[in-house]
Amino acid sequence: MSTLPEIRTLPVPDGLEGERVDAAISRMFGFSRTKAAELAATGKVQVDGSVVGKSERVRGGAWLEVEMPRAPAPVRIVAEPVEGMEIVHDDEDVVVIVKPVGVAAHPSPGWSGPTVIGGLAAAGFRVSTSGAAERQGIVHRLDVGTSGLMAVAKSERAYTSLKRQFKERTVDKGYHTLVQGHPDPTSGTIDAPIGRHPQHDYKWAVTADGKPSVTHYDLIEAFRAASLLDVRLETGRTHQIRVHMAAHRHPCVGDLTYGADPTLAKRLRLTRQWLHAVRLGFDHPGTGDRVEFASDYPADLARALDQVREETYG
Repeated sequence: MSTLPEIRTLPVPDGLEGERVDAAISRMFGFSRTKAAELAATGKVQVDGSVVGKSERVRGGAWLEVEMPRAPAPVRIVAEPVEGMEIVHDDEDVVVIVKPVGVAAHPSPGWSGPTVIGGLAAAGFRVSTSGAAERQGIVHRLDVGTSGLMAVAKSERAYTSLKRQFKERTVDKGYHTLVQGHPDPTSGTIDAPIGRHPQHDYKWAVTADGKPSVTHYDLIEAFRAASLLDVRLETGRTHQIRVHMAAHRHPCVGDLTYGADPTLAKRLRLTRQWLHAVRLGFDHPGTGDRVEFASDYPADLARALDQVREETYG
């Protein structure tokens, strides 16, 4: 098998005259805008023989050359028990779980730890076969470092219904987070697009060309060094709460990736961001009735919250 990269070259249609390189790649080769930008950022795109960046403009008739990404190695689902994964609801359509910290929703390249899908398989659950092979039944995700409620589709009608509800933004996704400082105002909406971080591919950021992202928050309780917030998401971008709170200058306590104070995290014995999906509500795919689920804080977050209360009130 050849190890040489696959190169594809196409002339830019006149109708794309003046478009950005990443937009032209997306239209011509069928990649997402984010993937197209990644290809340009890594020197894999040329126009008329010269390497170009994602934001340069193309002209009609120019030759656009792209080094195609290699197909990822197949990812296997390993049926492996997940310690601490709680089943809070189970019927023929949906299983609702509380995902522990340190667990991914599904297998992915570079992740060798436990997964929700693997844990359900080990417990004998059969889920929907819709979706990519490694993420069958998964209709939404939580970060590895975030705990809380997740719904997994067991039937095909549930997969279709839940995906539609998430797209139409009728699912209630409620979180509690402990953030540094004291947001002003105490209730508000952060409406700022989120895209890949321009320097760090493992991070996300508020960017001008990112996807629309909307986060609502309300103060629950204020402490000397931090504030406990109730957060509701309209959209479901990767790291959305973490990125928005950091951009708002109030990062989630313990979230060192997005600028949280490591001294405070150490004092509270936190090894991850203080963020938990406490509430999940949706229309049941089988009955049409509205169903609501709630989850208590796990031990590490409850302990840290008790400590900030003690430090505030004595």
